[in-house]
Amino acid sequence: MDPFRIDELARKLFERVPPALRSVQEDLEKNFRAILRERLSKLDLVSRDEFDAQARVLERTRARLEALEARLGALEGGGGPAGAGSGEKPAA
Repeated sequence: MDPFRIDELARKLFERVPPALRSVQEDLEKNFRAILRERLSKLDLVSRDEFDAQARVLERTRARLEALEARLGALEGGGGPAGAGSGEKPAA
């Protein structure tokens, strides 16, 4: 996870601490960051960019699969438009 986001989460947690305890701010912030890093490192997370890239790959794969399924259906169904460019000569 992005260190900036961890720092932001630690800051938000610190803002929720009662004012009387803010005198130990530095220690609390270090502890919040350490705990967040430890817990988040155990999660199987990916960056948004990586997720978006994989989503695009999946989208292209689905489109190719649908095209192949349509072509196979046309071939199995009697050689409609998909069979026209297959190189076979029509029976006369």
